[in-house]
Amino acid sequence: MIRRRKHRKRIEEVLTSPRTDRRTLSNVPDPENIRVTLDRRGMQEQDATAIDGGMDSEYLSKIRMLSLRYTADFEVLIVAKGQKKKSGIKARAVDISSTGILVELQEATYDFKVEDTVSIRFDIPPGTMPEGFESRVKTEAVIIRRFDHTVENQVKQMIAFEFVKPLTEYFQKKRWGYSVYTASGLLFVAVVFIMLMRAESIIYFKYNLVLYLYSLIAAAFLLTRYLFGALYRDVPINPDYMPGVSIIIPCFNEEEWIHRTILSCMNQDYPIDKLEVIVVDDRSTDKSVEQIEKTIEMIHREADRYMTKERLRMHVLTENGGKRVALVKGVEMAKHDLVVFVDSDSFLDPMAIKHLVQPFQDPRMGGVAGRTDVENKYTNTVTKLQTVRYYIAFRIMKAAESWFDSVTCLSGPLSCYRKELIEKHTHAWLNQKFLGQPATFGDDRSMTNFILRTHRTGYQDRAICSTVVPSDMGVFLKQQMRWKRSWLRESLIAGSFIWRKEPFMTLFFYIGLIVPIAAPVIVLYNLVYVPIMYHVFPGTFLMGLLLMAMLMSLAHLLLRKSKLWIFGFVFCIFYEFILLWQMPIAWVTFWKSTWGTRETPQDIEARNKKEARKNKNKKRGLPL
Repeated sequence: MIRRRKHRKRIEEVLTSPRTDRRTLSNVPDPENIRVTLDRRGMQEQDATAIDGGMDSEYLSKIRMLSLRYTADFEVLIVAKGQKKKSGIKARAVDISSTGILVELQEATYDFKVEDTVSIRFDIPPGTMPEGFESRVKTEAVIIRRFDHTVENQVKQMIAFEFVKPLTEYFQKKRWGYSVYTASGLLFVAVVFIMLMRAESIIYFKYNLVLYLYSLIAAAFLLTRYLFGALYRDVPINPDYMPGVSIIIPCFNEEEWIHRTILSCMNQDYPIDKLEVIVVDDRSTDKSVEQIEKTIEMIHREADRYMTKERLRMHVLTENGGKRVALVKGVEMAKHDLVVFVDSDSFLDPMAIKHLVQPFQDPRMGGVAGRTDVENKYTNTVTKLQTVRYYIAFRIMKAAESWFDSVTCLSGPLSCYRKELIEKHTHAWLNQKFLGQPATFGDDRSMTNFILRTHRTGYQDRAICSTVVPSDMGVFLKQQMRWKRSWLRESLIAGSFIWRKEPFMTLFFYIGLIVPIAAPVIVLYNLVYVPIMYHVFPGTFLMGLLLMAMLMSLAHLLLRKSKLWIFGFVFCIFYEFILLWQMPIAWVTFWKSTWGTRETPQDIEARNKKEARKNKNKKRGLPL
């Protein structure tokens, strides 16, 4: 686990840190077959044999998860046979994987031997391993190696343990198994209660047509999203389908993360002659360009045999033109027929591209989105809220849309398009205006609309990337306002042609447009008007909100088995009392083109106008 400090807000970001491999591009297929792609550490003999003999990608992905190590720093208690349970030997974890742990002894009072079996206990702190692993562990392990490590002239005794059972199997029988059964049962209860409450709405339908009709429509919309999200399945990997892919990374002031982004894009389990990476800098004002150059030089130097000089390039724009201009420049430089857009603060899973391209076996597929997880999920409450929201938005909502081949937003962190379609719509995309104002944000929704008019759009849940989300509440609220404006603008545009798609998808698109727009009015009516005018406590309405929150939280618990599931409830409360009220503001300001979170030309212009008004009022003696 690593912690990075943001200087402006001094918020300490907590990120999971995979242990650095000796090979710079450890997941890239070796053209010289000197080493296999996967680290064999912790594998059983049959696993290694399966890899050598060729095995399906899903199985290899599971093996990779078992072998991936993470840097660690927490206390470990080792109890040898014959020792009392409370008098074990204390140690500090150095790194950990699903199959084993490396520790540094803090005292040398016991002579451990290789092949000894001991009892080992520790608590995995949040952020050390992937979501779901944060828990207490008490298991048996076998000593497989002992060695000394010298640090600052001090000799440290190190011991490597292999768990008798991998942590994945251990948690499945302990906490994960209980989570699945609990979440499944409670989800069933929640759905039954929601359906019973909607039956009540039918009974009282005649008393308030609009209110109870809204309740029925909203409940039906949400339940069907979860239904189709549950039915969704990825397009499986076809080992014979590996089309050429150009990854484009637009960068603006991302010196802190761009190094990791480039490495993750290059370090893909994908044929080297079919993958290239192009970094386009939009005239960053920090040290992004310097960091990009260092990263490219390091990759060229350490991994030249992977043809990195031919596959990794950068370009710096002559002037700041915005994200769309940077992406279009990357498309112009791309040599392959599929282009992947990756945000400069997003990091790809090694199998992301291999999964992402599979739906393009259908010639009618125009664009595909991957799943975006939160990388800095354990930083603070703000990032934990977004963790649950992100997962449900992708795994449930986008998956449900993908059932109808009509995903309405191919998200910026990771999406793939046919190059010919981007080129076809380049002029309209770059020059898009709404109510006379240039559309500078919402580029992902905008391009999706262009694609969706004539082609299908899909979602691949196993094409995973993680992204650094806002950890500052002010920045987060500005981002949410920008997203609501772009959602409203692009949804109105999509509404003009979506009726040509599958009828059921069309129906729920329009419902999904109406429900959020009407939500502030409905909330005011139930929580303010009814209690004041009729002296009735809004118990039924609040119970409905609670059940909706349960759906989000329990779905996260069921699928992720993570202790963060409780933040689904917190997010729903936060949404109802804070984020929901951004919607009315978006109604009357959705034509604005400022980002609010970065220095675009429109932001600079807006700030200068605001300062000019302040100076003018100051001269007149008017209040600011």
